[in-house]
Amino acid sequence: MDFGWISKDPFIAHRMKSTEVHRDYLTGEELSRLALKRFPKKLALVRDIFLFSCYTGLSYADTIKLNVDDQVSDNGETWIQTHRVKNNNRVRVPLLPPAKLLLSHYKTHPRRPENKLFPNVTNQKANAYLKDIAKQLGITKHLTYHCARHTFATTVTLTNGIPIETVGQMLGHKSIRSTQHYARVTDTKVQNDMQQIKAKYSEHLWGLEDSINEL
Repeated sequence: MDFGWISKDPFIAHRMKSTEVHRDYLTGEELSRLALKRFPKKLALVRDIFLFSCYTGLSYADTIKLNVDDQVSDNGETWIQTHRVKNNNRVRVPLLPPAKLLLSHYKTHPRRPENKLFPNVTNQKANAYLKDIAKQLGITKHLTYHCARHTFATTVTLTNGIPIETVGQMLGHKSIRSTQHYARVTDTKVQNDMQQIKAKYSEHLWGLEDSINEL
């Protein structure tokens, strides 16, 4: 067009169709089963780092690199404060009780490198062990640390009423659009939200019953 070769954009009338990708996340029941199951030592560390990711939204790379300086106290809360490996975006997440328990457990672990919060484990080994963990739990979903981030966004936070803007900030996202790819509005979330207005509209029943014409 700019060079005079064609007079009209041939794609102007065509829109690219995007296909929504299904992203696995653990339900509340699956997350509880994972937390309560006892695993042999070789699987326990991978399970624990995966759980920490579920409770914080941190990726595998961000979790493994955490050091003692990334754990801070502010206003009576314990936080993880770091920058993402992927894009250097700042992340600041208040720690839930299970996440704090996991950190406490590994504080004196003999394999934990000095100043690190967790012992080292390779991504390749972690992904292989996650398959074993899923099999032992009877979970057919593809467990990855990406799945853990989706679990944090959907099951841990959004389903429990945390605003999507807050979820996005904790995930280190710059836009809500990115967060929407992670967080899914579940039926439980819809039910809980509607429950909040149920009492209000129940007041309409007495007048509505009188105004409905008899059949």
